[in-house]
Amino acid sequence: MKTFDKQKSAFSMIELVMVIVVLGILAVLAIPRMDRDLRQEAADNILSAIRYTQHLALIDDKTDPFDPNWQSTLWNISFAADGSNYSVTSAGVFAVDATSGKLMDGTDTGSPDVLLLKKYGIDTVVPTGGCNLIIGFDRLGRPFNGVIGATNDYGNYMSSDCHLTFTSPAFDPAIIIELKQETGYAFISDQEDS
Repeated sequence: MKTFDKQKSAFSMIELVMVIVVLGILAVLAIPRMDRDLRQEAADNILSAIRYTQHLALIDDKTDPFDPNWQSTLWNISFAADGSNYSVTSAGVFAVDATSGKLMDGTDTGSPDVLLLKKYGIDTVVPTGGCNLIIGFDRLGRPFNGVIGATNDYGNYMSSDCHLTFTSPAFDPAIIIELKQETGYAFISDQEDS
């Protein structure tokens, strides 16, 4: 008859303490990253929408020298005067948000990402420099101002760099998105408008 020697094994107190210490360190490192950065989310959303509008213009050439109102068909992003929403459109056709499949039309039934007031608390947008609240892009990605109803010329080509300042009581400092005049390159600016 064979007997088996049953040995009981367990964790020592030192091993248990070490595991608790390691878990504590991981928790301390992870907790700050779990907070929602509302300002950064809003800035990324707006910047993505501007770049998406420019992308649509690059792949969908709307230039027609035989149409005197060809600039009215350019892809443009239009911000509400109170900063509550934006829409992306071309000749009355709204862009489709790739993430939700809904129209980027600035309404409650459309894409939720365009509702800046509801989603991020943004209550003002102030354009300074060479732009206004409607920014369009041509087939080369160059920015234009207020392209709706424009005539066949480059009179509303963006004359200087644009700064869009978005404010909200939910975050400080304000978000400043800058668009370069010549290329339409958009980025989050760290500087206040001068």
